[in-house]
This record gives sequence, structure tokens and C-alpha cells, in this order.
Amino acid sequence: MLAQGRSAEFDATHLYQPVDLGSTWLVQGGDDPTYARPDFDDSHWITFNPNTSITTLFPDSHPEVVWYRQRIKVDPAQTGLALKEQSISRAFEVYVNGERLITSGQVSPYEPCTVGARVLRRIPDRLVASGTLVIAVRAHITGREWTGSQDPGYFATNLTLGQESTLDHDDWLEVISENLFGWLDLFLLVSLGVVALVLFSTQRSQFEYLWIFALALSRFAEFPFHTATLFHDVPVRWQVLSGTIFIATPLLFASIYFGFIGLRIGWGFRTYLLVAGLLNAYSNLGGLFPFPSGNYGLLVNLPFITLLSIVFPIVFLIHLRRGNREAGILLIPIVLFSLYIYARYGLSILFQISGWRDAALRGFALIDNYRLGPFTISLNVLSEISSTVALAIIMLLRSSEMSRRQAVLEGELAAAQQVQELLLPKQIEAISGFAIESVYQPAQQVGGDFFQILPTRDDGLLLVVGDVAGKGLPAAMLVSLLVGAIRTAAEDTQDPAALLSKLNERLVGRSGGGFSTALAAHISADGTVAIANAGHLSPYLDGREIELPGALPLGIVSGAVYETIQIRLTPGSRLTFYSDGVIEAQNPQGELFGFERGREISTQPAAEIAEAAKQFGQSDDITVVAITRTVAIAEAA
Repeated sequence: MLAQGRSAEFDATHLYQPVDLGSTWLVQGGDDPTYARPDFDDSHWITFNPNTSITTLFPDSHPEVVWYRQRIKVDPAQTGLALKEQSISRAFEVYVNGERLITSGQVSPYEPCTVGARVLRRIPDRLVASGTLVIAVRAHITGREWTGSQDPGYFATNLTLGQESTLDHDDWLEVISENLFGWLDLFLLVSLGVVALVLFSTQRSQFEYLWIFALALSRFAEFPFHTATLFHDVPVRWQVLSGTIFIATPLLFASIYFGFIGLRIGWGFRTYLLVAGLLNAYSNLGGLFPFPSGNYGLLVNLPFITLLSIVFPIVFLIHLRRGNREAGILLIPIVLFSLYIYARYGLSILFQISGWRDAALRGFALIDNYRLGPFTISLNVLSEISSTVALAIIMLLRSSEMSRRQAVLEGELAAAQQVQELLLPKQIEAISGFAIESVYQPAQQVGGDFFQILPTRDDGLLLVVGDVAGKGLPAAMLVSLLVGAIRTAAEDTQDPAALLSKLNERLVGRSGGGFSTALAAHISADGTVAIANAGHLSPYLDGREIELPGALPLGIVSGAVYETIQIRLTPGSRLTFYSDGVIEAQNPQGELFGFERGREISTQPAAEIAEAAKQFGQSDDITVVAITRTVAIAEAA
């Protein structure tokens, strides 16, 4: 502090590069609009060195509004001069020769804005032509700033004078230097989030992928506010709105990390995460609300800090020792962040000790603004980038493992398809007296429909057609079981009801909770047809549906009884059997092929029936078997 009444003047007539207005200012507490006038007599004001704290000038009284004045000599011929402001207070005004040049918030009545933006304003050339610039700063300083801030109000680096083009160029270099790695992390995280959302759409049980997308979305939602505040101070209500995103941060991190190592989050721990989220948001908005001073302020965000720097490392170490590879990968960024937290808390404590403040400031610069060539990076951002990379590596390893499993599964499906083709041959053995057509079109690589047509000792044939519940490899395996059981049972009996009973007993307890519909028919050489049904679709005789008694499908309960009915297949008559893939074919409008259409085309060739259902909209396996009693052989019989 300098003596009272001494003029505060700065010589900038030979200004070759931007300079901070850190020389002596004149200061006055209280508020009066005339303080902005260039001809105002400020000789009775107190001189102030802005490299020191203004609290030394006002140790007892803490005025809400403080004015600062400084005279600057400039070259009248100079053009393009500008002032850059950064972090004076949450509400201030900067006047040049009585004209308001920069405004942030509202000084009175008090309406705060954010702080930290690089606000650049050109000084009108007509003001520079006078040869003297009177800079007057009107700043609102809150009670919390008086008691909780080391340097409330104006500080030596808050205003910079220089050429507008140079200041603008320097601002952009600083912004890129300070934010490049943060932007890189955001880009990586958002890209990872999109990939994670795609993976979740195909793997709905992997909720950690959904939480990665949610984390990326929350970080991306902060980006517009962060970008806007680089060059503009905005009303604090936008800061409060942006700060609410921090409430979800602990829950998202816990959901992601615990999800990858297979730990579920109970309601008790969710409550802890909610409290940690509220305190995390409050901590990030500490300059807007009553906030503990000194070391007590470090305790506000302690629940979240404890989670990141103690709980996560311990849990990951435990699961790493149990052989969880993903826990080991995630442990790397967690250790980096823990080191950052420990360093920051330790330096914050040292900063409270007057003799260690310079060392603490150097430590903060090391962990928050480490120079990498023209760029700066913090240990916090480094841990965030490593976390994103770790998540990407885990997802890549999982995808590789899934591709390997998919290749194995496709090999198994190919083998199952070959087996199924052998079990369901495309060419049916000719049986004298009957013309047989069959079509089988699985909806997938392998299907759950099956049919068998076997000649009998009385020159007739035995037909079994059915549909296993489900699709894919499990259904195909059950089909293999049933086809083998049909051939075995047919050696002992030709009675359809007895055959279905044997199949039912064979399937009960071996289907893993599945079941199968089936229909068995024995057609004698003289045209007598005995049919028993186990929940399958009824066949069509010359375009007319045959009414069959209902019964439970195979494999549901032991001891099921099946009833046999008899019909007559006259020479030239045709029996047509469907699986439900025909009736349940569905077009893009959601309309089913239906029983009526199925009945109308039942007299057409089997291939045409199957194609009609497929073109309508195949959604399940399609099987069509048509048996016609030939006239010539029938007459000979």
C-alpha cells in the first residue's frame, strides 16, 4: 500500500506488447457514479498495490462496492488498443474516460455472473487520441469474498492493456493450450459413449454400456456452458443449472466401474451416492453459496473423494487378485486420480500455513498446469483420458472375445445345420400309392420345425410333423432328440396316439423347460387315416380343415393321453400339413397371414404355399407337407 493522495498513473506511451495493469491504483469504498468521471478529484483516495490483498486496506469494514482508478498515458496516435479483463468479481463495470467499456452482472442491485472468462473490448480510438486514459473499475465484493477469498476484488492480473489483435491471438493460444487435452478427452468419451450405446442395443444385459453413454452425455451437456464461459461471463443461474449435472457423477462412475467387475449397487449404497452427488454439485458451486472456509471446505466433497480415492482402489485390487483382468485395467486411471486427490488435499492444507503458501502454489501449478511444449495438462485430465482409454480397451477386449465366441457359435450352428439337413432330407423316399411334397424353410440358420415320413409294413406311411418352441441352436438340438425318438418309436408302433405318448415321455425332463407341438398320422394303403394331435395345427383335407381333439404339447407333463380319430383319404384327395410359420407370417403392417388364407391355398403345391407365406413376411420356421393318394394305385388296391 502506498501513501494516501499520491497519484496512480501508468506510462504506456511506448507500449510494444500487452501489459498487466498491476501498478499502483487509487481505491475508495462505497458507491458513487461520479467516480467514473475522468475529471473526478481522487487525490484523497487510498493508494493500493494490486499485488497485495485489499483486505489490508479494509480490515474491519467490508464495503459491498469498491472503486479503483488509474491514469494511463498513451500515444495519441496509437490505434487498436484494447482492454482484456479476467476474474475481477461476479459483478463489475470498467469505465474508460467515463464511458462504460466492460460490464459483467449487475453491481447494484447485485446480480452475479460467472468469473474467469477472457473478456476483450477495444478502446475507442477517439478516447486514445486524448493522450490519457482514466480507467475506473466498479466492483461488487460479497461478504463471502471478503472473508473467504485471499485476494477479493481487483488483482494485478485482472486487466491487461495491449493491441486488440495481439490480445485476441494470445487469448486463443491460451484457450487451446489449457483446454486441448480436455477437449480430446471429451471427444474420446463421446465417441466411446456412442459405441457403448450401440453395444447396449445388442447386449441389453450389459448396463455398464448404458452408463458409459450416460456419462458421455452428461459431459457433453457441460460443454456448451464451459465453451461459452471461455469468452463471456454469463448469469450464475446457468452455472447452477450446469452444476446440477454433477449430482449424477458419483452414481454414474460407480455404476460403470462396479458394472465391469460384476458388483451390484444396493439401495443403501445408492443413498450414499446420492448424498455424494449433492455435495459434489454443492462443492462445484461453492463460490455461489455459503461455503466453509479453510480446511473445513475440503470436507464438503469428502464422500465422493473417498469413493474415488479409497473405495474404488481397494475394490479393484481385491478383484484383480481374484483374476479379474478388467479390474486391473481400470485400476490404472483410479490410481492416477487418487494421486491427484491426495496431492491436491495435501497442497490445500499447506496453503493454509503462511510460510508454505509459495510452495503450495508451485505444487498446484505442477499438478494442474504441467507444461507439455506449448500445451498444459493437469493430472486430473490425464486420469480422465486414461479412464476413457481403459474403458475403450475393455470394450475392445470384450468385443474380441464376443467375436471369438460368435465364430465358435457359427461353427456349431453350421454343424447343427448339416445334422438337421440329414435328419430332414430334402428328398422323401417314394412310397407306392402316394405323391408326397415337402418344403422346409427355417427362419434362421437352423430351425425348430421337424417332420418325418416313414414307410410302414402294411404299404402305408407314417407321418409326424411338429414344431419345437424357440429358435436357434437349442431348438435344433431338441429337434435332433425328437427325430431320433420318432424313428425309434416307429419300430415298435404305428399307432399315432401311442407314438405321441412315447415321444412325450422321451421329452419330459429332457427339454430344459421347453416343449413341442406334434401331429402323427398313419395312412394305410386303402386310404384309412388315423390321426392324433399334441397341440399342433390341424391339417387340411382337400381345402377343408379337419377338426381334431385338443391335447397338451409334448414334454409338459408325464402320462399325457392322446386321442386318435379316423378319416378317409379317397383316390385323388390331398392332405396338407402346416407348421405355424405359415399361419403366423406377418407383413410390415402387422397383419397375419391367418387361417383363412392358409385354408384357401391348402390345395396348391407345397412349394407355392411356402413361398406365399415367405413373401407375406416370414417370422418363424415354415414347414409344408402335402400327401396325395394317387388314383392308379388306389384302384389297383
